[in-house]
Amino acid sequence: MLETKFKVAFLLVVIFMASLPVIGIIKGTRLPPVDPTLPQSVEPAVQPASTNEAPLGEDMVLIPAGPFIRGTMVGGYDEQPERTIDLDAFLIDPYEVTNRQYQAFVAATGHRKAAPPSRYAKNTSRTGGVSQPATYVSWEDADAYCRWKGRRLPTEAEWEKAMRGTDGRLWPWGNEPDSMASNRAVANDGYEVTAPVGSFKRDVSPFGVADGAGNVMEWVADWYAEDAYRDQADRNPQGPDHGVYRVMRGGGYTTSGSDARITSRSKMVPDFRDETIGFRCAGFGDGEGSGTGSTGVKKS
Repeated sequence: MLETKFKVAFLLVVIFMASLPVIGIIKGTRLPPVDPTLPQSVEPAVQPASTNEAPLGEDMVLIPAGPFIRGTMVGGYDEQPERTIDLDAFLIDPYEVTNRQYQAFVAATGHRKAAPPSRYAKNTSRTGGVSQPATYVSWEDADAYCRWKGRRLPTEAEWEKAMRGTDGRLWPWGNEPDSMASNRAVANDGYEVTAPVGSFKRDVSPFGVADGAGNVMEWVADWYAEDAYRDQADRNPQGPDHGVYRVMRGGGYTTSGSDARITSRSKMVPDFRDETIGFRCAGFGDGEGSGTGSTGVKKS
């Protein structure tokens, strides 16, 4: 009799332990605590993705030829030194490539979908809105998309100029940090994960390029080198010829602290895919080497 009771008790314990993951899934995850020192957002905690959103236009922003201030002496070693760099004119997408745009590429070419291995997926159901940025794309996926569009990934220097402007500011909106100005690791900014591109109106550069300090980190063309900014090239720098890591620029929705600075540099192996990484495309502009000119929008 005692042995039978022991078996029943053991079976109940096994059933209870096996049910814990299911209970966790049903309960879901919790947001980090709201910081009472920060202003409260008037937006709901999560913006539901709509399948009826109008597609974004395909216009690109023309960044005029001329100098800009690259790097900063208040950042890490790989952000130094601060110096003036000249770039030819170029075009860049005002927004990160969206799920709708990337899905069109997949449908047209048969390229693999923007998705992780099933064992790794976490927020795919919450990041799949048509106007949210495409994530779970490797550097090779991003490069293939840009080539399909007749474009390319921006160089690291081009990305920094497009997001920073020419006055050396550290954030798209100026020199003062503002945790509510971009989609980053703040529980009460209105979004749990990625936001539809362009949702944060202050996270827009002087050239009109959005989401540099938040939403997702972005692949750029360059190989990463810690001392790349010490290269003496002062015109159209391209970065190292080879390397182990590709550069990622910009902040993401999990970014905190000074990592949201426009000068901050990140790195990752090119075949890595994650829910925090996306990209945008660039192209060659008109009037290359013709001076500073004026900012404009170019039809793609």
